[in-house]
Amino acid sequence: MNFLKKFFNKSEEPSLKKQLTNMLGWKPNNLALYVTALTHSSHKKELYDNNERLEYLGDAILGAVAADYLFKKYPYKGEGFLTDMRTKIVNRQCLNEIALKIGLNQISIYNKADHSLKNSQIFGNALESIIGAIYLDKGYSFVRRWIIKCIIQAHLSIDDLENLEINHKNKVISWANKHNYKLTFETIDEKMERGQHLFTVAVILNNEIVVTAKAFNKKDASQIASQLAMKKLGI
Repeated sequence: MNFLKKFFNKSEEPSLKKQLTNMLGWKPNNLALYVTALTHSSHKKELYDNNERLEYLGDAILGAVAADYLFKKYPYKGEGFLTDMRTKIVNRQCLNEIALKIGLNQISIYNKADHSLKNSQIFGNALESIIGAIYLDKGYSFVRRWIIKCIIQAHLSIDDLENLEINHKNKVISWANKHNYKLTFETIDEKMERGQHLFTVAVILNNEIVVTAKAFNKKDASQIASQLAMKKLGI
């Protein structure tokens, strides 16, 4: 429990375990793993104290489980369809929305003074990290069942995913081309935030900034900005 003392007082440990139990549906064995999974690099820069490694592991496990699930669900569909559907399941925005629904943002550990993080996709990343923690804590068979039951079946309609457009940037570009508008995406700011590059991307329509968005890579910032632009422009 020495590891936990870096993050919580002893009196807070039972509360965290209870919150995790309510969220996951069972008691975690190795609480330290889940603390790491909840800890963003904006709070702890050190590699073994934040969730970046677990995010890498969870991303790979989620992709494998999704691929296996889709392969069995659609025995007569081709590689292109299966790949597209898996991409929609593991989409960062989709995972971020699920993370918010299950309340992962309420127990995530990050620099709350940085308000841009609240509108980023760090909670979807934390969900992948939680998947990595579950795998290490409970094993592959357990985490596979949890992903299928508590993520795919509980929060995703596979039928709806077939018609889901996840590339908001392409949708905004198509809309602008249809109406002969001049549309550009520009990185208007780049700075270091606790050892990471934070990008600010602007959607510019006919030489006027429509919206801006921040993220720790340009691709995510562009997608978030595109989604905001769609709402503002009524697309």
